[in-house]
Amino acid sequence: MTKQLAIVGASGHGKVIADIAEQLGFTVKFYDDAFPSKTHIEHWTIHGTCADLIALKNQSPTSSNDVVVAIGNNEIRQQKIQLLQKNSFNLITLIHPTAVISKYAVIAAGTVVFAGAIINAFAKVGEGCIINTSAVVEHDCTIGDFTHICPNVALAGGVIVGSKSWVGIGSQMRQLITIGDNCLIGAGSTVVKNIPDNVTAFGSPAVPR
Repeated sequence: MTKQLAIVGASGHGKVIADIAEQLGFTVKFYDDAFPSKTHIEHWTIHGTCADLIALKNQSPTSSNDVVVAIGNNEIRQQKIQLLQKNSFNLITLIHPTAVISKYAVIAAGTVVFAGAIINAFAKVGEGCIINTSAVVEHDCTIGDFTHICPNVALAGGVIVGSKSWVGIGSQMRQLITIGDNCLIGAGSTVVKNIPDNVTAFGSPAVPR
């Protein structure tokens, strides 16, 4: 039987998540808070808002409650995930078929791992994260909840990235670096020193701005 998956968030990010989901055998339905002013994303129909999805579940308890949140903004993604969890939805973890995941890695619910990404032995990835295209999360790294690791980021062994941080495309982290919560690391940065919470840093080497 075909698996049904609700996707909350109909954007470019949502398109890629829908593609991954379909490759994994799901039939997807989009929900986005821009509905009804926005009714389609490419060939997919948007079936309502996030509130509509919750109402549908309450009306039809036997319907599928599998969901993934396809919103790039960390704060909004966290809010939607926690709302859906409160309403007893089942948060799905999606891993692209070409991603390489160690059997010793741990990936929490609601995280999406994109094409070509690598998550190595004893790495831990939190809830609701995005591990984007061709990102490398090396051995013993820890990624906090609701963090976005952008395409082609390379985290060397033992790196810690806090919750709700954003590590920009093509950035590199030296081994054993710690990046705090709610940080933004600019695209193409090289991080060789620890970055405290709530800091924007960029450059090579990256420095707080």
